[in-house]
Amino acid sequence: MNSLYLNNLKEYSKYKINWDKLNNKVVMLSGSTGLIGRYLIDLIMYKNKHDKLDCHIIALGRNKKKASEMFSEYLDDDNYTFIEYDVKEPLNYKGKVDYIIHAASNTYPIQYATDPIGTITTNVLGSYNLLEYASNNKITKFVFVSSFEVYGKVKDVEKISETDIGVVDHTILRSCYPESKRLSESLCIAYANQKDVNTSIVRLSRVFGPTMNLESSLATAQFLKNGLNKQDIVLKSTGEQLFSYNYVADAVTAILLVMLEGLNQEAYNVSDSKFDAKLKDFANIVADYSGKKVIFDLPDEIEKKGFSNAEMSILNSDKITKLGWYTTKDLTSRITETLDILKEMD
Repeated sequence: MNSLYLNNLKEYSKYKINWDKLNNKVVMLSGSTGLIGRYLIDLIMYKNKHDKLDCHIIALGRNKKKASEMFSEYLDDDNYTFIEYDVKEPLNYKGKVDYIIHAASNTYPIQYATDPIGTITTNVLGSYNLLEYASNNKITKFVFVSSFEVYGKVKDVEKISETDIGVVDHTILRSCYPESKRLSESLCIAYANQKDVNTSIVRLSRVFGPTMNLESSLATAQFLKNGLNKQDIVLKSTGEQLFSYNYVADAVTAILLVMLEGLNQEAYNVSDSKFDAKLKDFANIVADYSGKKVIFDLPDEIEKKGFSNAEMSILNSDKITKLGWYTTKDLTSRITETLDILKEMD
């Protein structure tokens, strides 16, 4: 773990949430080796080590080898447990669990095009199995990590609030992702009402940061990879799409805040206007850092099937801001920081 990343964890370990609520608690996390999961585990374990927090993490994941390499320094730590587990199967863990964060999902556009069935089943069956476990084990809170994509195409609004649900064309292949996220949210509400599971939903905007897989087909990951390799930044569109972005650490603090303070059956957008930008603006920030330029290249047919056709997804964050969520830096600063950390990792 490099020094810049450790400094980042130190910064976010001081975030103003009620960390004491996590003392002597057990947090179960699906999607542990993903972009969100990795940072969340590193942050909790950093807090345990440096600030005397006593929070146990149960990391769920399909790839034990990958998890062992990623979290090698925690393997002998009493506050870390890895369980090899596919969320599409029932969970039979018998130990204590206080909180569940369900963050496992296919999140790469190429997966939507090449494995739409797996995308749907991971989201829906995963949500069902973990909600069923939460119900049977009387957990304190279940947090479902959802996406801005549930909104679909929303017309006539400048910023999308939690009640501004638009249209998703379910006959398009790529809709496997937003539709299954929508159904998973419905499952959360169903379990809250029928089986008294305390649930909250976190709708993230586009997430980036030093824990992302640079081999993924996400545009932002490809931009960062090109920038680190001193290559021109390749845009597969005109780049005029206007999006909200989340720095991974800000996304994680939002998830923890909602887990500790969020209201039952409520959804929370996670975005900050400092992170609203066109796709080409994100690309240009990386290009400026690398001393390269942005070039345009049309996607092939498989890539095209996985791409979103959304032109605008700016989220209204008033609700989570009232809960106490905040960010401290802007998009350019966090992209630069991400590149600095990734460069040091090399």
